[in-house]
Amino acid sequence: MQGLMSDQPLLISSLIEYAARYHGETEIVSRTTSGGEERSNYKKTHIRSKKLSQALKRLGMQIGDRIATMAWSNIRHYELYYGVSGIGSVCHTINPRLYPEQIIFIINDAEDRILFIDPDFIPLIEKIIKSLKKLTTVVVLCTKQEMPEASFIENLICYEDLIDAEDGNFNWPQFDEKTASSLCYTSGTTGNPKGVLYAHRSTIIHSLAAAAPDNLSVSARDVVMPVAPMFHANSWGIPYVATMVGAKLVLPGRHLDGESVHSLITKEGVTLTAAVPTIWLMLFEYLEKSGKSLSPLKRCMIGGSACPRSMMEVFKKKYGVTVIHGWGMTETSPLGAINTPLAKHFDMSLDELLDLSEKQGRPMYGVELRITDDKGKVLPHDGKVFGDLWIKGPWICSGYINIKNSGVHEEDGWFMTGDVATIDPDGYMHITDRTKDVIKSGGEWISSIEIENIAVGHYKVAEAAVIGVPHPKWDERPLLVIVASEGNKIEKEEILEYLKDKIASWWLPDDVVFVDEIPHTATGKIQKLALREKFKEYKLEVS
Repeated sequence: MQGLMSDQPLLISSLIEYAARYHGETEIVSRTTSGGEERSNYKKTHIRSKKLSQALKRLGMQIGDRIATMAWSNIRHYELYYGVSGIGSVCHTINPRLYPEQIIFIINDAEDRILFIDPDFIPLIEKIIKSLKKLTTVVVLCTKQEMPEASFIENLICYEDLIDAEDGNFNWPQFDEKTASSLCYTSGTTGNPKGVLYAHRSTIIHSLAAAAPDNLSVSARDVVMPVAPMFHANSWGIPYVATMVGAKLVLPGRHLDGESVHSLITKEGVTLTAAVPTIWLMLFEYLEKSGKSLSPLKRCMIGGSACPRSMMEVFKKKYGVTVIHGWGMTETSPLGAINTPLAKHFDMSLDELLDLSEKQGRPMYGVELRITDDKGKVLPHDGKVFGDLWIKGPWICSGYINIKNSGVHEEDGWFMTGDVATIDPDGYMHITDRTKDVIKSGGEWISSIEIENIAVGHYKVAEAAVIGVPHPKWDERPLLVIVASEGNKIEKEEILEYLKDKIASWWLPDDVVFVDEIPHTATGKIQKLALREKFKEYKLEVS
């Protein structure tokens, strides 16, 4: 219709174009595997991304072709985000921490044509290369000097040689904004991983929403360091958000121990960061030993698994850092809910705000949430009733690739997340458990997450996990698994006494076991499946 706005497609290439034009000198910094640093800026990265696009076109890549990456969070990986999607091909990030069998499945399921890898992963790919059916080319993300002298992989290509052959005189093509831009697979804790395709349109809308003041509130004045890896749901979309607003971007590379993370925060002036809780446990240990501060950090987004109140309290009271509790999944691009206070909360005390922050947050604009009972009946948002959590919106997946009937997607756009949650009248959602992890004791549900988050508040506890174990009378009862903090020894009676006045009496674990470590998934979440397998023969004392 005449007089309406221009119908310009929302494409990922527009993000790096904008950043180069208006924030060209703003730095992009990344740490190398050897511990050194590489420095660039949006203007230089824009040209290099265009050179990559030219090289990919020369190799015959077209719209819809899948191009895989297996790399840490670094500048070359960042260039792939734009150089691949910019020509309409699909940037498929692969988690190198998955089992080799899962990596083989993922690459074959996606029908990847080209694979870009950091030098670290050459030995891994050498072992599985013959099982990769459609793969034709492997490119190593390094300089000519860093290329291996010999490899079992035929015709390895050096990344710098690949792009140096181009001049960067390239115009990004225009195409339908609903074209697939990137591909991420779920962590595959049960069965094979499942592929989720993101679109250019959904990525841009997600980035606009994430940057908003009531969400992550990202601006050109920020220095942003996504510690969540670039192969984990596209680093939670943060590399796109930082580019959109022209913020300085710090990519931490492979080493995410407390000292490495802290040194980047202080040296680069990081104001906003994001990662799963296990990363911050390592940081806290380093800070306790070193006595150092977290200046200039202002905000820290925590997701991936529920953030304990005790962790938020330490961040705020000891280091002056505000935790932004968030929730999402690979299937939600990934942000679905963000916990920021409303105007009516401004008069709350710090302790009251921390109580509020335990919830995963309110849905971002564009997202709808609901909870249902076992029969599919929609339940009230009263903050008390809990049920299966569903989500829908313009950046929520409508299905998985190569799977016709997922069993968790409805035709009207709703996706069942596998979480159990409450939603209060203000829209704040609070996850009480994963559907498969909730403990059903005598017909009543017990939240393993809530017990875990309270348990780690004890100063002698480094990490805690709760699983249900069989009970002859109550069907299941909670077993608390504890990793003691370094240099501390804790007794069963001590932790049970600590929990006693903080949870319902019938929620108290029937037993406590102490282990050296708790298994984690490839994305840093507690691996409950492995714990249940380990303790499947565990016998509780029955009084």
